[in-house]
Order: sequence, then structure tokens, then C-alpha cells
Amino acid sequence: MNATRTITTMLLVLAAMAAATAAQAERLDAIWARHATGPITLDGVLDEADWAQAETKVIQYQQNAGNPGSGWKSESGWPPSDPTSATLRFLVRDNQLYLGAEVQDQSVGGSRDFNRFDGLLMAIKNRLDPGFPKPPAEYAYLWWNPESVDPQPTGQVPAFIGRWAEWPPYTARTPEQIAAWDAVTVVHGLSNSDTALDTGYTIEMRFDLGVMGYDVTQAGGDIIEWNVSIYDTDWFWPINATTFSSNRVWWQSPWGNASWYNEVRIHARPDVTVASGPAPEIGPELVIPNLAFGGTVDGDLDEGVWSDPGVYTFDLRWDDTALRATYDGVGPYRSGQYQPVVNAGQADILDPADATVKVFHDGPMLYVGFEVHDGVVQYHPDFNRWDGALLTINDYTVRHSDNNLLGRRLSFQVGPDGNAIAQDYLLSLVGAGDAQVAISLMAGTTVDTLGQQVDTGYTAELAVDLTALGYPANLGDGDFFFGVTLLDGDSFVPYTDSYGTRTWWYREYEYECCAPWAKLATGLSSVGDGPAGFDPVVYGTVRNRANPSQRPQIAYSLPAGNLVTLEIYDVRGRLVERRSLGERPAGESRETLFRSDKPASGTYLYRLKLVDPASGALRATLQGKTTVVK
Repeated sequence: MNATRTITTMLLVLAAMAAATAAQAERLDAIWARHATGPITLDGVLDEADWAQAETKVIQYQQNAGNPGSGWKSESGWPPSDPTSATLRFLVRDNQLYLGAEVQDQSVGGSRDFNRFDGLLMAIKNRLDPGFPKPPAEYAYLWWNPESVDPQPTGQVPAFIGRWAEWPPYTARTPEQIAAWDAVTVVHGLSNSDTALDTGYTIEMRFDLGVMGYDVTQAGGDIIEWNVSIYDTDWFWPINATTFSSNRVWWQSPWGNASWYNEVRIHARPDVTVASGPAPEIGPELVIPNLAFGGTVDGDLDEGVWSDPGVYTFDLRWDDTALRATYDGVGPYRSGQYQPVVNAGQADILDPADATVKVFHDGPMLYVGFEVHDGVVQYHPDFNRWDGALLTINDYTVRHSDNNLLGRRLSFQVGPDGNAIAQDYLLSLVGAGDAQVAISLMAGTTVDTLGQQVDTGYTAELAVDLTALGYPANLGDGDFFFGVTLLDGDSFVPYTDSYGTRTWWYREYEYECCAPWAKLATGLSSVGDGPAGFDPVVYGTVRNRANPSQRPQIAYSLPAGNLVTLEIYDVRGRLVERRSLGERPAGESRETLFRSDKPASGTYLYRLKLVDPASGALRATLQGKTTVVK
């Protein structure tokens, strides 16, 4: 690729990110927890001044709390007579997360029966667990006691259940458990009694983040992986056949002890406080660029676009923790691996899975390329022994039975003749003419199931018309939720040495946690045509001061005072660094682009977002590129 086209591509990637940011709606899987300036007393009142400045989330029954994983469900077979409505608030102080929950409810209480109670079922992913992906730790705070008899005592408060509690519910907890998690609830009425209408309840809750492996006090902050399901049973004390109902509504995932659908990303950073002004925008975790394919889906990856620096690229390798740590967003914690039982055992893995995956789109056509290095390429009918891949994509509009976005599994395997065999929903798409898949064997590779010769691997191309997954032709807001799983089966003689593995990026299957919040770059033409519909506002100027350099700097001039945020991306559109520069006055200011951590050599794209301090409105975005040399 020549230098002119490389620069053009990088500028298009930056323009794509700007266009995507301008068009995107608020991310509904993420929220800021601002740092509180004063102490918070757990008394269930939420009367500290900091709560009034906290970011809030309203969750209501039969209203989508955010794609792709939020939903709701009736546990009684008919809709509620008093639908759930809750307001959640988030703060952090030191390395503690605080949750304030105000739940409107005319009938508050619980019982010994599962799903016949009020309260919160939550999870926090345990970053201290040595495995991958990081598992959920259950935090259940419910009016539920299956070890007791009904009716439950009137005036009862919720029980602590799960990771930091003893069984059965209402057993006294240890000081260590209370230090890790505590809460106080005030009921506005009388629990476990329907003699008079309640108006709801308020919860003030604290989570120790250190015991789960998070640190929101470090300079770059942290992202807490969390979810909540709000249970609501009405008119059960005593039961009223006319008005009784039991249901729940959740934000991204319904369970505390299983990783389903998705999770809430709670962002916290020391400079984001109750007094720091408008919360920084939480942008997409990655951007899928819009590039011209201009070739044939034959599995060869010989089109020039596959080597374009704008293509979003990542590697998948079995048992490579260091590689996993380089993934975007929460990818290092959600990505993982699994070895199923094959031939009644789990043999040593002699040829670990290893692939490079590349992703881009050309208008509504999504393209995924695989370069798989494999010393034993085989065909086997047992899924656990496939060579191939899974691409999981959430439909743009169609919903699952739990009212969350429907997930699709698009899989293919290496066939006995070396061709691709489409499986699962990909087979339907190929049959309808909405997808293509092809495999090309690398030199010296043959397909067998004996492992008696050394192969080199294969490449594969997958093309999917996203309009067949509910996307409009212009891709709408461009929200895109997907995951990739590499399947690697190796067979040997004796057969007990055979095995299979699955290695995945973000999520293994379509209904598991968690896909990244990705953006399909919209409003762009093919490479070389320049951005369409992208007209940056002329407001201020920016220039490089030390470029190339080990520590590049920029100088920028503003016509008036602005709140300034700096964002730096690599040439694949991945966010490298984002930080608030605070309010900068009119005139020239200077900034070193990177903090103390030295970035790798290469070209980076940066942008400055300028916000009116009075109104919080975005005035302009200044952008450019810089080069780091060592």
C-alpha cells in the first residue's frame, strides 16, 4: 500500500469515529459513578448532598433499559397491576461503590417461594479469580427466606444472600462479610402486609471493590462489571387473586450466579467527581471501519483491503494471557477458553489454537477474515472437534423471549474436502443469498483426522448482509454487538491424544456475556473517496509541536474558554487514552499527548472535544495525527 493511501485510510478512520460519535445515542450499557466529596452514611435515606449530583438510571417494567441484554419477564403468567419503576444512583468514595435505589412499589414483601419476593439480584465479576473469563460473584438482597415458613414477619427488611453472606438468609454475617458488602433499607409503608398501600422502599448500599479486584482510585480509574435484576411481587400478603403478580426487570443480565446476555460497565475515575461538570462521554469500545472490499469471497484474503491498516484486527491464541490483556474495553476479562471432554478425557494440547481475525464493513456488508495457523487441519462431525469459527451477532431489532436483543450464531467448519461448511444460522443466510463463506488451505495443508502430517493452516472469508439481521441499509445508529470463537480440533494416534478447544474474543456464544459495544462507522464512502456527510465545525486550531517524537505534543488555540477532552486512538480505531484537560481559556494551550506510560511506536490519531462550560453543549472537535518513535 502506498503512503498516500495509508494516510487517507487513517484520516477516514478518524472521520469515521467522529461521525459515529456524532450520530450515536447514549450508551445504555454504561454509566459513570462519580467520586463523592464527603462521607456517605448507610441509613437508607440518601440525604447526603453528593447523591443529588450522582448519575442516575431509571428502570421500568416493559421498557428496554438498554441493548443488547436488558429485558423483563412475568413470573406469574400475567402483567403486573403495579409495574416496577426504580431509580438507581451511583457514587464511589475511596475504593467503595455506592448504590442508591429508590423503588416505587405499592406492595412490598417476600416469602419462602422463589420469585415471590421483592429486592435486587446483582453480580460483580470477580477480577481476582485466576480463570478467564472472570466469573460473577452473586450479590442478592431480597425479601426471601426459603428456610422459614410463611407468612414472613411484618416489617422485615431484605436478607443478604450470596458471595458475602451465610446460608440460610438472615443468618448473622461476619465483620469481613459486612466490610465487603453492606446496605440499609427503609420501607415506605410496612413490608409483608397489604392492609394499607405502601409507596416503595429506598436502599443505600456499599460494595468494597478491592475484594473483587478493582481500583477506581488509580489515575485511569476502572470499569466495574455489574448487573442487576429487580424483583417485584405484589398483593401476596395475603394473596389477592385479582391483583397478584410477580415479575422482574433487569439491566443487561438477569442473574447473579451466571453470566448471561451482557453486563453494565460502571466507569469511575478520580477526576470525574460530583463537582467536575458534565460527565465525559462514554464512547464505543471499538469502531468497525467502512472500507471497500472490491473482491471475491474465496477464502484467500488476497484483496488489498485485508492488509489495510484501517481494518479492525485482533489475535486469538490458546492460553495467551498477555495477548488477552491487549483487548479493548472489558475484553481482557470477558474473553476466555474451554477444553471439552473428547474420547472420555482431556489430552495435552500439543498444537494450540492461533488465529488473526480482521473485521470491516462495506456499507451493509460485513466482512470477517481469518488467518488460522494450525498444524493439524481436520474435519470431524463432532462439534467439540471442529476446525472453524463462530461469529455471534445480535439482531438489530428482533427480540428474544426474555425481551433482550435476539442473538444469532453464524458458524462454519472446515469440510472433508477443505471447503467451508456453513452451520447454524449462517447456513440459512447462505441459502437465502445473504451470506458467503469460503476457506482456502495454506500451502502443504491437507484435511484428515489422523494427525500424521504437519499442516500449516487455512484462511477464511465470511461476508454477511447485515440487512438480513434487521439493520437498515444505512446501518441506523451503527450499534453492533458481536463475538468471535475459534474452534480447533486436533486428532492423533492413539485416539486418546486427540482433543478440541474453543478460544473466544469477548463472548463464546450468542447469549453469553459479553459483547463489546461496537460501532459500524457510518456515513463514509470507500477508501479514497473521502468522508461523506462529515463537515467538521471550524472553531479553533490544533497543530503538532514535537512530531515525530517519543513524547509528541500539540498546541491548540481557542477563541473562547472551553471544557476540553483529549482522546487518542490507534490506526485501527481503538481508544488508547481519554482524559479531561479541564477548562482551558481563550488563546493557545499546549499538551503532551500521552501520560507517563510510553506508547508503542507508530501512528496515532487524536481529537480534542470542545464543550461550552455554561451549557455543556459540544462546540467543536479538533483532530489530527501524530507519530511516536523510539
